[in-house]
Amino acid sequence: PLWALLSAVVFLFLKKLCCFVVYKKKTICNSFTPLIMDDNDELDYVEEDYYATLNLPRTATVEEISKAYRNLSRIFHPDKHGNGENKQKAELMFNRTKKAYEVLSDPHQRAIYDSLGVKGLETEGWEIVHRTKTPNEIREEYERLAREREERRLQQKTNPRGNISVHINATDFFSRYDDEYYDAGLLPSIEVSGMSMSQSIEAPLSRTEIATLSGSLHLQNGVGSGNFLLSGKRLINKGWFEVDCGAGNGPVLGAKGSRNLTNRIFLTGGTTFHFRPNAIIPGLTGTTAIQLDKNTLGYLTYNAGLQNSMSTVVERNTEKYHCNLTITLGIPHCYIAASYTRKLLEQGLKLRVALKGGTFGFLSECGAEKKVSKYSSVSATVCVGVPSGVTLKIKIIRSTQTYLFPIHLSEEVIPAAIFYATVTPLLTYFVLKKMLFDPMNEATKQKNIERVKETNSARMAEKRREAESAIALMGALYERIRKEERKCEGLIIVSAMYGKFTDAENVSLEEADDMGFVQQNAYVIDVRIPLQCLVKDSQLILYSSSKSELPGFYDPCFGEDKQLKIDYEYRNDSYSSIFGDMDPVRLPVLANEAPQYMAISIGVVLLTAYLGFTGCTATLEDEGRHGEQQTKKYDKQYTTSHPNLSDSEDQEEEEEEEDSESERNRRLHIESLGQLKSAKLKSIEKSLTEEQRQAEKEIERAQLAAIFELLKKQADSSNLNEDDLKEQLSLYR
Repeated sequence: PLWALLSAVVFLFLKKLCCFVVYKKKTICNSFTPLIMDDNDELDYVEEDYYATLNLPRTATVEEISKAYRNLSRIFHPDKHGNGENKQKAELMFNRTKKAYEVLSDPHQRAIYDSLGVKGLETEGWEIVHRTKTPNEIREEYERLAREREERRLQQKTNPRGNISVHINATDFFSRYDDEYYDAGLLPSIEVSGMSMSQSIEAPLSRTEIATLSGSLHLQNGVGSGNFLLSGKRLINKGWFEVDCGAGNGPVLGAKGSRNLTNRIFLTGGTTFHFRPNAIIPGLTGTTAIQLDKNTLGYLTYNAGLQNSMSTVVERNTEKYHCNLTITLGIPHCYIAASYTRKLLEQGLKLRVALKGGTFGFLSECGAEKKVSKYSSVSATVCVGVPSGVTLKIKIIRSTQTYLFPIHLSEEVIPAAIFYATVTPLLTYFVLKKMLFDPMNEATKQKNIERVKETNSARMAEKRREAESAIALMGALYERIRKEERKCEGLIIVSAMYGKFTDAENVSLEEADDMGFVQQNAYVIDVRIPLQCLVKDSQLILYSSSKSELPGFYDPCFGEDKQLKIDYEYRNDSYSSIFGDMDPVRLPVLANEAPQYMAISIGVVLLTAYLGFTGCTATLEDEGRHGEQQTKKYDKQYTTSHPNLSDSEDQEEEEEEEDSESERNRRLHIESLGQLKSAKLKSIEKSLTEEQRQAEKEIERAQLAAIFELLKKQADSSNLNEDDLKEQLSLYR
């Protein structure tokens, strides 16, 4: 009952807190966004997508780029539009197309564009400046970049790193200490049993020398200690050397260094001297590291001094996982530890499990680390062991600063402690994400969108004019393509709308306002003409890029999630499809397409098999009849030279006429089968895509090659010449 009451109190408290956060989200967002949100998620200047301008994938070849440029030049070349307003529109679109072609056709410029975008192509030497910006905007951008440059220089010169750990004892929650002389109170007590802090900064003295100043403070059960350390590192050939001096529980002097022996082996070693009032305690450490393969390293480490140990570590790190195996022999503890971390990069998540056992007991860990922004992540780990009990570790990482909160829940392995240590962090994260992080993300996103809209207002207006000009120039091509598709019952775009709409079934170009007046929908544009002009061979193919960069398109709702809805006709049937802004598009997408194509493919295979069997039979018959004709010809010659034979010339002529009639019937039968096959394949090909046609051709080529090999073997066995072989193959074909 106590745990149920506490859970209800915590839930109500979180609910009230989240409601307050939602109510005051604007103030909270402005106050706390810099602490947990991405600073680089802000939208920047809107750049052109040259691949989308030519409707090409990023893997397009030089030939595909040239072909796309030629196709668009036929539409937008100024010489094709005479004089007047259309010629000015054509010049605008042709210059845009030409610019995209010049960049993508040049391997050097294309490499820069793929890596850095348009900014990389417009680098002037002192800074990156957009030529389309006003002088005031250029000055503002220069000042902003100068501030960012100074901040980066300060970060590089100091490279600050900090760690804060707060040890919390919450064992009173699950195992109350009952004492008749001590009043424990109604609620469990929580105490901070220890705390530690460490900080370090670096100061580059030269290109090969670095000075580091670090310090730390430790507090445990009311007893504190601390130290500071000044280090100087010098980079040398194939390694480095460092000298340390500091103070804590007495002065400390030390030296260490590293040396690469080969490309795969390096050594690291050092010595320290701790000066105590009555003694000098030396320390020695050495590590040998070997790279076993591309992703695997092995370490052998020896420590002597305050703690003596010998350890072996094998570590493997790939893009998908990280695993580690450690074996340590030492005084006072010996142990074996293994850990495995699974990296889910797309979700920004890492899952980790670890086991550790030795003379101190047994410990198991299970945890997850979630990336909440580019520079921030949170993690929670549940540690269960004997005799340590149950501990929950909460870690918050912000850039180079780390905050760790180990919460000791129980000194024994209690199921309730394990349950709350697992469930509480998950519930807390999801509640904060829903009530705090998501509203802050949305508020920051909207703020950035408004800022970029204002910055790029001139550019967006220009994009709209370009789209209207392109549509005006596509009229003749639109009518011609539509007419050709009508003739072959191909792909006809009935309607196409692009923009932001929640109800895709009832989206329209017009909408009613609050007063009931019908007005133009500002978030949706008509793109029927541009899409019809991109149809080729009854197919529409768009690649994985923003549709707003296609000829005839523009962005009607900058920063919002957009969709593309297409209603079209194909083979006199009507269809409708909806795609995301970055989704690839391939039309037609027919209803029950897969079963139809499967039936067609099965029919083609059966028909080809039947024709192949018939062709082989006809070939064998042809071989037999050819042999009979040769025999009869020889018999006729023999009879002519030997008039005493019983067969007469009239009988031979009748037999030859019967044979020729049979041969004509056989050829007519094969020709009729061939015509049947051609007619059937023509009817089938009308409903096949280009890839399926290519697949069918490959199957037919393979079948013909197999038949040719079969006929060749038959020819070798029956002594047929090459002309007869080609004739039989042509009959089958």
